Amino acid sequence: MADPMIEIDTSDSRPSLDLEALSLQLDSDNSRDRLLALVALKDATPEEAIPLIKKVIDDDSVQIRGMAVFALGIKPLPECFGLVLKVLESDNDYNVRAAAAGALGYLEDPRAVEPLMHAFYEDTEWLVQFSAAVALGNLKDKRARAVLLKALDNEQVLYQQAAISAFGEIGDLEAVDDILRFADSEDWLVRQRLAEALGNLPCDKSQSALRYLMKDSHPQVKEAADLSLQRLLA
Repeated sequence: MADPMIEIDTSDSRPSLDLEALSLQLDSDNSRDRLLALVALKDATPEEAIPLIKKVIDDDSVQIRGMAVFALGIKPLPECFGLVLKVLESDNDYNVRAAAAGALGYLEDPRAVEPLMHAFYEDTEWLVQFSAAVALGNLKDKRARAVLLKALDNEQVLYQQAAISAFGEIGDLEAVDDILRFADSEDWLVRQRLAEALGNLPCDKSQSALRYLMKDSHPQVKEAADLSLQRLLA
């Protein structure tokens, strides 16, 4: 006979959420209350979360707006694309626009390529441009090639890192010659991103460059090169 004190839990493992209470909390005058409610929605399904997230997409708090728009990217529903795009194109704070660019990358909607390219070229804030370049890599669309080549030519290493990684994500073999010039970059993170990207770009030049990077002075570059070469040779 089974022990009556032992119960088998067959319910959903997600923590139960009081959505009505969270909805009221999102209406609070206290920004901390709204922020905590938004954080709690991470455990909600997209269908549960999106109607509530929309309540704070125009919040007075930059932090809350940024979290809200990014949350739309990781809980995708068909309406999210339009909501995120509106924020990218109209919010007056560059941190929020950068969050919107990142969210478009997570949505993986090919319609985002053109708006992200426009953000890279037209937005004057480096963080938005950087986020747009990263997001274009997430979309894996070769239409981003011109933007990423421009990012490679930027003196800021963050742009170079983002573009190199994006070319690897896209799998653009035509970009191999363009990124190999960073094999001797003074920034080891650039060299590491190069080693990682080459693992997604199968060709003789990639293999040769990875053997070169396996002799790099930085251990993380050497490790990345070794793993990428193993991937290409597998």
